[in-house]
Amino acid sequence: MKENGPITGEHIADQLNLTRATLRPDLAILTMAGYLDARPRVGYFYTGKSSTQLLTENLQKIYVKDYQSIPVVVNENISVYDAICTMFLEDVGTLFVVDQQSLLAGVLSRKDLLRASIGKQELTALPINIIMTRMPNITMCEREDLLIHIAKRLIQKQIDAIPVVRKVEKGYEVLGRITKTNIAKAFVELGADV
Repeated sequence: MKENGPITGEHIADQLNLTRATLRPDLAILTMAGYLDARPRVGYFYTGKSSTQLLTENLQKIYVKDYQSIPVVVNENISVYDAICTMFLEDVGTLFVVDQQSLLAGVLSRKDLLRASIGKQELTALPINIIMTRMPNITMCEREDLLIHIAKRLIQKQIDAIPVVRKVEKGYEVLGRITKTNIAKAFVELGADV
């Protein structure tokens, strides 16, 4: 195809001594993968794109909304002990803290809870709003953000999860979360498509 494109499916089948029906699934796969392009009444031609270029194009089509998961949200007035229990029971590494209006007030990571538990403080009496990361120091994303950009933020900030938010009149409403696991799932699914 590099040398003879565009070339019809009939000509390809003739050159390979195959039927068009036999060749059709392979041409469909190569076209869907982006290695070939097809034009009606013209034929197939080689796009010239490398695997890396095709992977990059596919990454630019994956949005946060495609892979976000359900957030685990707690009220800012609970104790560090209750936050540890919630984190353990929900099997997550990050809790999103909301205020009385259910708006994002902070983020609480495993590291925050571990640091608080190392001291000699009474964990049932210590409120999480003392140890959490507060606004405006919270890294956030929106549903329409590209997943690849959020993956870069996770790496740059060295954090495990980012809340997916929607801007409302008085702050941010938590809609979901993106974690390193969500990113790994997208990566595995992208690899399975190849």
